[in-house]
Amino acid sequence: MLDHYLVWAVVFFALAFDYINGFHDTANAIATSVSTRALEPKKAIMLTAVLNFLGAMVSTGVAKTIGGDIVMSADLINSGIICAALVGAIVWNLLTWWWGIPSSSSHALIGGIIGAVGISVGFDALNEQGIIKIFLSLIVSPIVAMVGGYIVMKLLLLIFGRFSPITLNDQFRRMQILSATLMAFSHGSNDAQKAMGIITLTLLSGGYIDTLDVPMWVKLACATAMALGTAAGGWKIISTMGTKIFKIETINGFAADLNSAITIFTATFLHLPVSTTHVVSGSLLGVGSSKRVKAVNWGVARSMVMAWFVTIPLSGLVAAIAYLVGHILFG
Repeated sequence: MLDHYLVWAVVFFALAFDYINGFHDTANAIATSVSTRALEPKKAIMLTAVLNFLGAMVSTGVAKTIGGDIVMSADLINSGIICAALVGAIVWNLLTWWWGIPSSSSHALIGGIIGAVGISVGFDALNEQGIIKIFLSLIVSPIVAMVGGYIVMKLLLLIFGRFSPITLNDQFRRMQILSATLMAFSHGSNDAQKAMGIITLTLLSGGYIDTLDVPMWVKLACATAMALGTAAGGWKIISTMGTKIFKIETINGFAADLNSAITIFTATFLHLPVSTTHVVSGSLLGVGSSKRVKAVNWGVARSMVMAWFVTIPLSGLVAAIAYLVGHILFG
């Protein structure tokens, strides 16, 4: 009976993670368009919420990667372990949101799983090759985004550089609505699938389903949770992403959003989970550097990088503590 309740606890915590991920990562899609006043904040958030939902419904490849590549077998874990993993990820997400640090929800989730599995059944239960593949996608994607952002911005300046700044700002303010739309859809297509993968893995380990195919109700629930979280907004991180990295003009915002969307769509097509926060941050750093290196506030960039490095071990530690507390209380 306890196992049955734990399965539903996993569903609850996974949807809570998706909700928090939604308002934590709202900045990814709208920070640039809000900071350049291409979109009004409330309209931008609602647009992002709808597109996050639609994006979450288009694919399940990333969900299968999360559900199938982190642990050696679903038989080695149980709902209690997955609950602890989600608690670790949620606590870290809330802390970084409160401090206004654009950290990675993806890193937090991976760290939570590693910590919970490691403390409960041992690190041998982890799929080393699968984790390395996921790590590489998380590490390489912001670097690719930075290089891509630099190139896209240089190309735009080469094509449109002869126009006056006023003309450029007016034209690209409209174009930013398109790039923000693409960014929001791509965010939903990748990020919402992580909670789908966790719930599906739990259902498989509990014998409720026979394969790692994501049930439709799981897709709808996760897409809805992320959309509702997005609608709640995440103003602290919007401020960091939109104003503190460098002074963004509309052409810069368009370049960053377009490049980020292309990077995330590519990862989703390859069934690879990426951190949308890392991708957008990398794009902004690349776009800013194309103007001049000193235009970028590298102090903010350093604080982001530090948060990226500590996220996995700290969320893993919280997950391990959560598992031990749960084991003491419920045996």
